[in-house]
Amino acid sequence: MAEPDDDEVDLGISLETVATVVDLARAVQGTEEGDPAQLSEDEDSPAALLQEHPEDATEDALHDFIADLNEDEQAALIALAWVGRGDYGPEEWEEAVRLAAERNEGRDAARYLMSMDMLGDLLSEGVAAFGLSIEDVER
Repeated sequence: MAEPDDDEVDLGISLETVATVVDLARAVQGTEEGDPAQLSEDEDSPAALLQEHPEDATEDALHDFIADLNEDEQAALIALAWVGRGDYGPEEWEEAVRLAAERNEGRDAARYLMSMDMLGDLLSEGVAAFGLSIEDVER
């Protein structure tokens, strides 16, 4: 049997959508890892203000973006994060998506995903497990 083409991998969510979540998640992670020395100098300094406000806006943007996805896309994102974390392999994709959909029912998928450490990296790794790359997606 021939190697599967990228076209045969159906993640249930577009790579562009996953790339947007990865970018937003990495932006949130970046603001959380800000240099505390900058903040201790002067709470009203531009560096301190930049560290506080964009984080809120970025977190809100990430939450809203994920919340606006349909349930299938949210389940796919959760499953991708699980694959990226090593909980499932690509060969267990359908099971991971099914379980993610069950567990997500009536819950806030955005809040769950945002609670994961290194969400952007997990999603990127999850996509990579299928031989695809977030870095190749045009933004």
